[in-house]
Amino acid sequence: MRNQDFIITGLQSWDIPVGSNAIDIAKEISNDNRVLYVNGPLDMMTIFRNTPNAQTQHRLDVLKKQKEPLRKINENLWVLDFPFSILSVNGLPDGFLFDTFNQMNNKKIFRYVKKVAEDLGFTAPVHLIDNDIYRSFYSKEFLAPKLSVYYRRDNVQPYEYWKKHAVRLEPLLIKKSDLIVCNSPQLSDYAKSFNTESYDVGQGVDLSAYNTDLKFEIPANIQPIPGPRIGYIGDIISMRLDADLIYELAKSKPDYSFVMIGNEDKVFASHALHNLKNVYFLGRIPKDLVPEYMASLDICLNPQLVNEVTIGNYPRKVDEYLAMGKPVIATRTKTMELFKEHVYLCNSLEDYKEALEKALSENNEEKEAQRILFAKSHSWHNNVQMIYQYIQKNL
Repeated sequence: MRNQDFIITGLQSWDIPVGSNAIDIAKEISNDNRVLYVNGPLDMMTIFRNTPNAQTQHRLDVLKKQKEPLRKINENLWVLDFPFSILSVNGLPDGFLFDTFNQMNNKKIFRYVKKVAEDLGFTAPVHLIDNDIYRSFYSKEFLAPKLSVYYRRDNVQPYEYWKKHAVRLEPLLIKKSDLIVCNSPQLSDYAKSFNTESYDVGQGVDLSAYNTDLKFEIPANIQPIPGPRIGYIGDIISMRLDADLIYELAKSKPDYSFVMIGNEDKVFASHALHNLKNVYFLGRIPKDLVPEYMASLDICLNPQLVNEVTIGNYPRKVDEYLAMGKPVIATRTKTMELFKEHVYLCNSLEDYKEALEKALSENNEEKEAQRILFAKSHSWHNNVQMIYQYIQKNL
């Protein structure tokens, strides 16, 4: 697909310091098409209650007329911020009152987006909605794109912020969208019950930094930790990770070191894991150091807690682990079945214990090469090509 115009309304700000699917998709699409990436406008509650951070500072500067609303990222890619705020509506009771004020926000947002797109010379754009259920709910009505595509990359309904309205609104948004693309089988199965034009397109991952040809030094805070090192890198949060499983696994393997790298939530910070001598919490590390730390591990873990949030989750970190050639042990889900030829999948603590022994004893150069090759097949180029196929089919 070439020489088309795309508008992407991002749930995550362009300035977010961590990885974002929508941002990576926007960059990939811009290789052959023009893209306007729309940062969500700030609502009044966010402006007055929260301290500015990396995700909001640029938008605040635009709001104060200190920076221009439109940024040119490359020849085909622009990022739009809003010189106005919108109403804070999430606290309203679900139903007529919420819908009325949310529609007012949508009208304000997409009239501005449409004007900017027309000024850029965009004609008949494809609109990709990145899980943005509220701010893009009426986008089809006010933007009138030639195709409205809802990108469902997460089940946000169980989260506190979303649960009041998203349970009702997301199915309605799925129904009226022309096409739904999802990054896991579970997410597409849910969407298909409301719209038959729902498809699993898989996941893309930027693996350019995860290169086994590079020589990585063992970080200073890893060097004293004895091997074998069994590690997890990412946010350490109780909604997604099984703290009790990790505890029992580490307790059963006192000769192995378990290395947890990332920010902990309150549950993990107070968990008995901190009392085990073979468990090491190293805190958060900069994104550019992740490959270096990953290279120092012997086995990588993804010990998910299976619930309605994680059941359809595509774990990008597993591709990163595999791209470094690492043996990976993970909790079995339908999405993880995609990795079954290259990852040890577990249903129980006993499975994890057995997998640890296998992963250490069976590892060899051939398996490492196979893991790397498999991970590299999940490129953003391949992922976006799959999205193009369904867009062209619908057009």
